[in-house]
Amino acid sequence: MASNPIDPVEAGLVESLARPGGNVTGLSNLSRELAGKRLELLKEAVPKIAHVAALYDPPIRPSLREVKEFLPVVARGMGLTIQPWEVRAADDFDRVFAALNKQRPDGLYVLGGALMRTNEKRIVGFALKSRLPSVYTNRESVDYGGLMSYNADPADSYRRAATYVDKILKGAKPADLPVEQPTKFELVINLKAAKALGLTIPADVLRWANEVIK
Repeated sequence: MASNPIDPVEAGLVESLARPGGNVTGLSNLSRELAGKRLELLKEAVPKIAHVAALYDPPIRPSLREVKEFLPVVARGMGLTIQPWEVRAADDFDRVFAALNKQRPDGLYVLGGALMRTNEKRIVGFALKSRLPSVYTNRESVDYGGLMSYNADPADSYRRAATYVDKILKGAKPADLPVEQPTKFELVINLKAAKALGLTIPADVLRWANEVIK
């Protein structure tokens, strides 16, 4: 479960976080909380934004819930408007990018999934060319030139997942091992991208960054 953004209780994988009760346990990502924090950080980094386009792959249920349920609630509290854009296949990107060029949103929020990861260079390139401040779920997109990413620290999550493997191999039952939630998070900011977009990232935001690409 370390890399899966589902809610294990809601998905029926475990009875509760404290007492899984079956053969599944591990780490659960804080999808709702991370979505809100990601949008909040984008707004703090670029205070002028008001309309944010969100790219997502509909068959991925956690992404669908994030863009349809979680983000609109957080956005309203910050005076933002979220516009979801479905991308179901690689061929959809050109159509969506053309529509975004007409609508001219102020920011871009990119959800996770294999389709997005496979096309992350393409998405980042579009964001830079269109001068769209962008936030991502994975830091690789920031390495490619995206503005910023925020998520549970993947290295820490996998290290903690390994402790479950160790305990189970030594005889522990998954049903008795409480599901953990992330405690370590990673904010990565690309100042080269900020410069290309004509942005100055506030010092308060940079102070929270785990890594700044210069």
